[in-house]
Amino acid sequence: MRIQLRQTNEVLKLFSYSSLTDIVLLLLIFFLLTSSFIVSSGIKVRLPDAKYSTAAEQKQVYVTLVSSGEIYVNAKLVEADSLAAVLGRAVVNPKEQVVVLSSDKDVPLERAVFVLDAAKSIGAERFFIATTQPKLTEPENGDDRSAK
Repeated sequence: MRIQLRQTNEVLKLFSYSSLTDIVLLLLIFFLLTSSFIVSSGIKVRLPDAKYSTAAEQKQVYVTLVSSGEIYVNAKLVEADSLAAVLGRAVVNPKEQVVVLSSDKDVPLERAVFVLDAAKSIGAERFFIATTQPKLTEPENGDDRSAK
């Protein structure tokens, strides 16, 4: 008994997208897991608002100023006199690494300048000031300028 198989060279009329969606889902999971996120230090500060902000990609050194006057470098308490020495040990590549300054809103500008001077004294050239984006609010009194 012989089995006859019919062989035709026709174009497929039905295409299954299930394998394509599986691949897209796996790629999405891969990129989500491998993307880097900026992790802030564990010290709570109330950051000022800024409309425009950017994220850094290199390993940052976090300097946090608290309203009580304390200074933290990478979440470790540091005396003001030894700030430059601690920053010198934390910043391995001063030309490339970023010093991120997080400060309470009510910390005087003089303290921020003190920290930036200490970072510049060790050769650091790149600085960020941590901010939060303001929350969008509804226009008051029917003043909708975007509708014009």
